[in-house]
Amino acid sequence: MRFPFLLCGACAAAFAVLPSAALAQSDAADPADPSIVVTAPALDPVDVTLRPGGTDTVTSDEYQDVLAVSLRDTLALSPGVYTQPRFGQEVRLSVRGSGLSRGFHMRGLTILLDGVPVNLADDNGDFQELDPALLARIDVYRGGNALRFGGSTLGGAINAVSPTGRSHPGVTLRLDGGSFGTVRGLVSGGFSDDRGDVWLAVSGDRSDGERQHSSRGALRFSGNAGLRLNDRIETRFYALASYIRQDLPGSLTLAEALSTPGLSRANNIAMDQERDITSVRIQNRTSVDLGGGAAFAFGGHFNAKQLFHPIFQVIDQKSEDRGLFASLDWDSQLGGMPISITLGSQARFGNVNAKQYVNVAGDRGALTSDVKQRAHTINTYAELRLTPVERLTLVLGGVHSDGWRKIDNRLVPANNATRDYDAFSPKLGVVWEAGDQVQFYANYSRSVEFPGFGELVQAPIAGFVDVAPQRAWTFEMGTRGSAGIASWDLTFYRASLKGEMLQYTVSPGFPASTFNGGRTRHQGIEAGLDLAPLPWLKLRQMWTFSDFRFRGDAQYGDNRLPVIPQHLYRAELRLGGDALSVTPRFEWVPEGAWADYRNQFKVPAYATIGLGAEAKLDRVTLFLDARNLTGKKAVGDISAAITANAASVAFYPIERRAVYGGVRVGF
Repeated sequence: MRFPFLLCGACAAAFAVLPSAALAQSDAADPADPSIVVTAPALDPVDVTLRPGGTDTVTSDEYQDVLAVSLRDTLALSPGVYTQPRFGQEVRLSVRGSGLSRGFHMRGLTILLDGVPVNLADDNGDFQELDPALLARIDVYRGGNALRFGGSTLGGAINAVSPTGRSHPGVTLRLDGGSFGTVRGLVSGGFSDDRGDVWLAVSGDRSDGERQHSSRGALRFSGNAGLRLNDRIETRFYALASYIRQDLPGSLTLAEALSTPGLSRANNIAMDQERDITSVRIQNRTSVDLGGGAAFAFGGHFNAKQLFHPIFQVIDQKSEDRGLFASLDWDSQLGGMPISITLGSQARFGNVNAKQYVNVAGDRGALTSDVKQRAHTINTYAELRLTPVERLTLVLGGVHSDGWRKIDNRLVPANNATRDYDAFSPKLGVVWEAGDQVQFYANYSRSVEFPGFGELVQAPIAGFVDVAPQRAWTFEMGTRGSAGIASWDLTFYRASLKGEMLQYTVSPGFPASTFNGGRTRHQGIEAGLDLAPLPWLKLRQMWTFSDFRFRGDAQYGDNRLPVIPQHLYRAELRLGGDALSVTPRFEWVPEGAWADYRNQFKVPAYATIGLGAEAKLDRVTLFLDARNLTGKKAVGDISAAITANAASVAFYPIERRAVYGGVRVGF
């Protein structure tokens, strides 16, 4: 355990020097000019008026009073975002059915930290390095609305934004704990003057887990420092160091999930299956005001990551990812007509030294594979926004994607392989402001997803499997706004896909294999409705309807795609004011999801009830987070199979009954 403390300590020490150095430099630049105030070059909050489609923002205030371990705890009420916990920080994360049958890691969705992708260079990714306690807000751009970040995938993008010394001043201490030996702690501090600011935080987390062999532990450092170099140029440096240890209990049979959800597979215990991550991430973003309504931003990032992952074999990977980005925004008028243009490019390059060993009780045995994986993904995008008449904005844009994947097999050179990909994804949209607080919108966009190494490398097949890119055209329309006691976000979408990358379980301990489907369709409704009839009464609701199916497939006909249920409803009712409040919570899946492509087996429906409470006393806040109060046993997630039944080892139970509490203190 020595390394993680040295890692976080070194990063903290480096950033501890930055406040005095940066502020001293800025004072020397012009100590007599108190009028210049840093506005922090962190990404601005989402301006939904620019997005002709589904977007929303979740601030940290919305999940301060829960044990926020994963993105499930933060995005539970975000319309259209499907999050189901498997265990610990491991969740299924899908938007509009992105990567819906991927039973491991994540695909079809770009995860960003302060505008820079966390995904690896092959566009596959994890999100365990993101601790909700270290975030100020999360911006969700569903589908083609992710063009702002060069997004070109079906699901879109989720951008996690860090606090700054200016947005979160002062010192905060937080301690959480409760069921299953869970303990979490956070120390953060924000500092600033007229020219610069610094924010630093350290978080720690450990738990025995809800199931056998599901214990976890993590230690993270996060920090950023911003400096105004002059009245036109601002720069910000970020650092994130993570040390994460997670045991993997695996999936269960249906009977086990419904009767003894605390079990782990015996094989998972015997092979000590786990996912351990050690990583360091450094990035910079610099913005320049060019005058005349033009602004230029550029920067880069470097990420070093080590993954030790004993499963059917011991996967041992060391990766390095680096990237550059630049964007130009220009707001002006053309013949009296407002016009805005965005141009940008985002390039990621990475290499992975990927080794596999025989799993000997969780330790490395004989070497079975030694491959160097190299990849790049470059997305170049442009967007034009015109307002020909008042309250009506037309949006035209597109993303060009360039991808390259290569493996060098050091044990079997004959298995070396290379693939190149190239695609353009256009987008056309319209936004109509029906009133000061009401909008209607529609857009039509194309998405393209290139296969990553998880799809291309499928042992024992030599080289790359011939998996083609997944392509789709998506139409969406909707409305958002507020009137009286109500505020809403309602979107209907319909995506027609060709070559959807689908996975199915080969065996309980072996990763899924991948194939391209024929024609499939993803359509649904993403709805959020908040009602505040009284100052002490607020109801928040989210309903997601998902209709995903094959279209005239030779083998599966018009069957529904497995894993994600048709209906998911979540709600919370806040009773009380700022000093004291109680919040009942409710989750309902009225009809369980299919488990297989043949539509022969479906899991049961379920409903759960939780309860939150908060009390504020000056600078001290106490909170309670009680989950699944009735002790309901049900299936929350599924590993897709061609044919499934009750004996299939493919089911993950929902969260068990648990009670957590915590205290926050601000200075």
